[in-house]
Formats: sequence, C-alpha cells, structure tokens
Amino acid sequence: MNKITQLFNIKYPIIQGGMIWNSGYKLASAVSNSGGLGLIGAGSMYPDVLREHIQKCKKATDKPFGVNVPMLYPNIEEIIQIIIEEEVKIVFTSAGNPKTWTSYLKDKGIVVVHVVSSSKFAMKAQEAGVDAIVAEGFEAGGHNGREETTTFTLIPMVKENISIPLIAAGGIATGKGMLAAMILGADGVQMGSRFAASFESSAHSNFKQIVVDVKEGDTQLTLKELAPVRLIKNKFYNDVQELYSKCPTTEDLKILLGRARAKRGMFEGDLVEGELEIGQIAGLIHEIKEVKDIFKEIISEFESSSKAFHNLKF
Repeated sequence: MNKITQLFNIKYPIIQGGMIWNSGYKLASAVSNSGGLGLIGAGSMYPDVLREHIQKCKKATDKPFGVNVPMLYPNIEEIIQIIIEEEVKIVFTSAGNPKTWTSYLKDKGIVVVHVVSSSKFAMKAQEAGVDAIVAEGFEAGGHNGREETTTFTLIPMVKENISIPLIAAGGIATGKGMLAAMILGADGVQMGSRFAASFESSAHSNFKQIVVDVKEGDTQLTLKELAPVRLIKNKFYNDVQELYSKCPTTEDLKILLGRARAKRGMFEGDLVEGELEIGQIAGLIHEIKEVKDIFKEIISEFESSSKAFHNLKF
C-alpha cells in the first residue's frame, strides 16, 4: 500500500476527477468497484440531486467513494450539510480557500483533499490541514490554473514544498503517464478526460464521441478573465476568439457565455453552441470503454512500463 491507497483504503492510487456533467454515481461507483476512488461531481448538481447520487452510489458500491466540491459554487453550505448527513467520508475541494471548510469537515471525520495549480497554494492547503493535495497541470480539461504550469514541471516543484500525500492531475490517461507522474514524486494520479470517455460517464454520447475524435491542438485554454477553462475548438470557442479580437469587457464575455453553456455542450450534446471541456490528453483517447476495461488497460501498461523502466541501461 502506498500513501494514497492507504489514505483512501483503495486498491490502486487512481482517482477519477469529479467533473461537472460527467461524474454521476454510475461513473463514481464503477471506478470504486474497479479499485480506484470514484468522485461524484457536485459542481453540476442541485443539492437534492447530489443527495440522490450519493444514496445511489452507496447502493452501487461497498467501496470508498467521495464528492468533489467547487467551493465558489452556490448552495455550498447546503451541499456540505448533505455530505455530512449522508456520511460521505472523502471530500475533494477546489476553486476556493481550503481554510473555509477543511477544519469543519475534518472535525466530522472526513478526509479532505484540495486541488491546486501551484506550489504556493499547495503550501497554503497543507497549512489549512488538508490530508492530501491534487496538483493539476495546465494540460487538464475544464477550469484550470492561471499560472499555466505544466504537470511535469508542477509535480516535482510541489513535492519539494509539502510533506503530505501528493496526487498528480492534468494530461494523465495511461499507465505510462501514471508511472511518469509517480517517478516525478506523485503518490497517485487523478484522471478526468479518460473517464469522461467511458460508458458510465453521465455525459452525452455526442460529447464522448468528440472526445475520442480530438487530435493534438484541438483544445485551448480561454476565458481567463472569467475563469480559465480548456475547451474543444468548436463554433462557441470560435465565437469567443472573434469577440476577443474586439477587445471585449468582462461583461461582454459573460453575456456571450450566458448560462448553462457547459450543460448544453457536455450533458445535452450540443457540439456547436455548447461549452466542451476536455484535457489535452484527449488526443491519446481513441475509444469509449467501460471503466473496468480502462482500469485493466492502465494497470497493465503501468506494470509493464515499470518493469521496462527498471531495466533501462545507460
């Protein structure tokens, strides 16, 4: 057992990212049943919907699972209360100050992990008392760090500055990527894009298909004035770039973005006007698979690559 498998009581140090519109109970329970840690993504759920998914996840797996909570989202107090009432034992927090909820959650016996994009915020999270850190590089899909630090650079830098367990995220979807992250100092990995393109993901089939169709260079980080987000290049993305050419105000960008744009793209399958969030690693994802088969593929490649690494000669 390494630090991450021990912390979460799981078989493999693989965490499924709590992605909005992708990470319902079916995906979370499938990942947990496969030996990893599944996360329900609370960011796209009303409180009553979150409670329903937690209850269904309990019935679908007897293994540990958690909830990912973006702290800047509405209804945060109600979401936290539901997590406590439903006796969820693992919470991943992001998009906010870890001091706000860490002590409160830990007092309830909950393991708390915080997502960061820099060494500075990793140290602040450690000071706040979190049990582990997810350090997410610039390659990641969805909302991203403003520093634009890549995963290969970020992981060893964070490792130098913290003593608690470290989980690498961003641009990892294979066993080789997992091995590379752990060689750089990570104790485990968090994968989002690879599980977005699974049959158990709650995303629309149109979105899953475009994920496997994505090639190198087909995603881009944009909307930094609001919250940096990595998107697949489609009509909506092109509309954003056209607006940028006119030196828009923040309000202009908000008007273009509108409401529920991510739901429209990922959950409802509008590939034209929807917001399509995915990581750069999508260029290496070529097939929609069941979660159990994704795990078999990752673990097999990790083990064979690990043996090959130890046999390298210089």
